[in-house]
Amino acid sequence: MNLQEMTIMGFSNLWRTRLRSSLTIIGVVIGIGALTSMVSFGTGLQKNVTDAFRENDLFTSMNVTPKKFNVEEMMGGDVSGLAEMLEGDPEPLTDSILFAIRAMDHVEIAFPEETFAGKLKLNGKEISRSIQPFPAAMRRYSPYNELLAGEFYSSDTSHTVVIRWEALKDLGLIMDYPDLDYTLSKEDSIRGVRIITADSVIGKEIILVTASLNDDFPRNPLSILMKRDFEPFQEQERAYTICGVVNRSGEFSFDRFRGGLMIPEITAREIPRLNFSSIWDILGDSKDEGTYASIYVRVDEMEELTEVRKQIEAMGVGVFAIADQLQEIKRGFLIMDSLLGAIGTIALIIAALGIINTMLMSILERTREIGIMKAVGGSENEIKFIFFIEAACIGFVGAIFGLMLGWVVTRIANQVMNTVILPADQEYLDLFYFPLWLIFGAVAFSIVISLAAGLYPAIRAARIDPVRALRHD
Repeated sequence: MNLQEMTIMGFSNLWRTRLRSSLTIIGVVIGIGALTSMVSFGTGLQKNVTDAFRENDLFTSMNVTPKKFNVEEMMGGDVSGLAEMLEGDPEPLTDSILFAIRAMDHVEIAFPEETFAGKLKLNGKEISRSIQPFPAAMRRYSPYNELLAGEFYSSDTSHTVVIRWEALKDLGLIMDYPDLDYTLSKEDSIRGVRIITADSVIGKEIILVTASLNDDFPRNPLSILMKRDFEPFQEQERAYTICGVVNRSGEFSFDRFRGGLMIPEITAREIPRLNFSSIWDILGDSKDEGTYASIYVRVDEMEELTEVRKQIEAMGVGVFAIADQLQEIKRGFLIMDSLLGAIGTIALIIAALGIINTMLMSILERTREIGIMKAVGGSENEIKFIFFIEAACIGFVGAIFGLMLGWVVTRIANQVMNTVILPADQEYLDLFYFPLWLIFGAVAFSIVISLAAGLYPAIRAARIDPVRALRHD
């Protein structure tokens, strides 16, 4: 028999016992469906996280800090070098270091990371938010290059500001999205929340309230107690014009800049504010002028991050980059995918037992037929091949319909997650992902498992004695 004849015979045998074959295929369909749906959930989470990192340029950015320290050792409980780190004098981040970093090759932008507290007044409401001074050059990078409304300020001395969607929501203004299905609740109505168009807030005036130390604030704590009705802080109000609105953050968003209001870098220097992180900064010596707590650095390509980092560390300062944790993140997702895949594989192994049972039953029914084939010159390899064709066909058909089942199940689960679990104002989130390697891998894995399941029945069929087979009823 040639290859075509053996293939046709294998398919005809399955068709002849189509009810039994269909039940066996259904087992494979369920197994592949369970396997692909679980693995697609793991790959979907990984894709959402890595896409969020990439969109927010976390793989091309780093933080420069005054002192080196090992995050992994401290998180792991190793504090042997902590005393030395605290006792040693940190290398201050001065303007000279900042300018040296800006002059390095492949560095696109570098600026001090500053945040100060403030209150925002708009629409008759007031909320407390952190304020972040940003250089105007950040308008070239995500998420500020594609704002929900308006545009990023173009000058570091401008008196315009950019506000976040979440801050506007807390101020009682819900920016309307084309895909936003937001219904005002009873609580929202009580709070006076209303839905507005994206551009209606552009050009509006917003009041920024900041606090600063009173000019007569004494350094000696006892002096404060001796003064009656002494107000240690004073508030100042400044008006700015809203020029842009940052898009709302997604469920997997890892935007490192979480300020409610972005303000031009030079304009922010004119604002009186508190520059301290604890009470000791008030009672002790003030921070040296021209020094920074942290510097944000962005490079043009992820591949250049390591080289730029080495140059910065040579200055005696510390550097932290999320890209350093990329391998750990990938390893964590690999472990999760393996666990999900193992659970799905259990169903496929059960389906493989069904294939073995089906083919062993087929051997008992076709013993005489096998004897005739061997009597007329059929070799053992040819008989094995016929059974392998049957097993491969079961695996292939089961994989195709299993992928369809897995896709349908994930679509239903995704819809339930987005409509029931996630907030109503949250952008639609796809939690499952079917890459090409998963599709072709599922088909190949199903065929391999089916061939493995058909191995013993094929060998057993090939070893049947033709004389005894011809006498079989």
